[in-house]
Amino acid sequence: MGGVTEQAGELHAHRPVPEGVTVPGWRVGLIVASFSIGLPDFLNGAHNALALGFWGAVSAALIAAVILCAGGCFTSVVSVRTRLSTYLLVRRSFGTGGAALINTVIALIHFCWFGVNASFFGEAMVQAAEANGIAGNFMLFVILGSALMTVSTIIGFKALDRLAVVAVPVLGVILALVVWAALDRHGLVTVPAVSPPEQMGFGIAISALIGAYMLAVATMPDLSRYTRTKRGAIASMVLSFPIATPLMMTAAAIPALATGETSIMKLVVQFGFGTPVLFLLVLPTWTVNSLNLYSASLSLGTTFPRVRPWLFTMLGGTMGAGFALMGILDAFIPFLLFLGLIIPPIAAIYVIDALTTWREADSAASIAAVPLVRWPALATWLGSILVAVLAAYEGWTLTTVPALDATIFAGLVYALVRRRFASAQPGSDHA
Repeated sequence: MGGVTEQAGELHAHRPVPEGVTVPGWRVGLIVASFSIGLPDFLNGAHNALALGFWGAVSAALIAAVILCAGGCFTSVVSVRTRLSTYLLVRRSFGTGGAALINTVIALIHFCWFGVNASFFGEAMVQAAEANGIAGNFMLFVILGSALMTVSTIIGFKALDRLAVVAVPVLGVILALVVWAALDRHGLVTVPAVSPPEQMGFGIAISALIGAYMLAVATMPDLSRYTRTKRGAIASMVLSFPIATPLMMTAAAIPALATGETSIMKLVVQFGFGTPVLFLLVLPTWTVNSLNLYSASLSLGTTFPRVRPWLFTMLGGTMGAGFALMGILDAFIPFLLFLGLIIPPIAAIYVIDALTTWREADSAASIAAVPLVRWPALATWLGSILVAVLAAYEGWTLTTVPALDATIFAGLVYALVRRRFASAQPGSDHA
């Protein structure tokens, strides 16, 4: 990917990305689009459709996509302006100690996502084996897949770029075939299931969708800092979430409502598409998992600079495989809702800082002297999580979407806090 092809050990983790290694926005947009097209996304869309019905699920996806696009525009434009990674933006806003806490949390979430995708990889391979009369071993396939994904990440970002170019259109074709087969056999079913696997209202469904992709939005600077222009960064967002997310949810809703099945692997077998299609299904999973390890190793590598980044990549692959074998898919929807509570406020805070406190600052100079903790930012983040928890579990909500409540609270409160401390210097412990 041009400027994003460096080895895992050289990620411009401690400094702004040089202008000479930037790339057009559409190339980043293609990778971002792959975030919305994968096996976990099909499962998410299938659960939403069975709970809300076709039109409710599609409407939730459209609203979530607009919110995600708006958030992605802010985080990507900020990263193009500064050329800083997510970790450096977070450290600048939260302080070195606060950033260490947040980036460790983000890295663990990436590892959890790795486990989710490794689980789907294992299930796809088991279905392929059983379709050919062979007893599949889920544990073996998870370990093998995790090892391959880890090695491809260590080799470098170039492999990820090439895989994304192939994976996105391949999965798109497979989804189209599944949708066509479902419509051909069952017609368009629009009513929700009588007893859906996950009971959820419209706002909770939107929050689950936001949670599914919000980590990508919050860590977008790890990719979009390589985008050549701010216009290209916005274009990459417009060409990704608003298009890919609703299409993915529609493609999941149609076969799920027609058959009651939430597993695309089982649908592929049920509709008789054959083993090669099952193998092709794992390509987008591979792409996303390589990105999970890339971003996690970047965060941990900058938090603990004396440790080589590839060691964190190995750690992530190992922990992710462990999460998969422990059955992380059993808590998939609650996991997404949890992400929608804790991730959006982080992005809101570093975006507000970039557009106010450090709007005219030199990027390198702004990260030169950072205090241990910037308490206003850390307190705002923790407070927004509390608001989101009350919205999700106690019904204390403004928008009916807990993830959006948390973001609005964090943005408004932190903007007021920054105004209160406007006279303080950016390098001050009180800023």
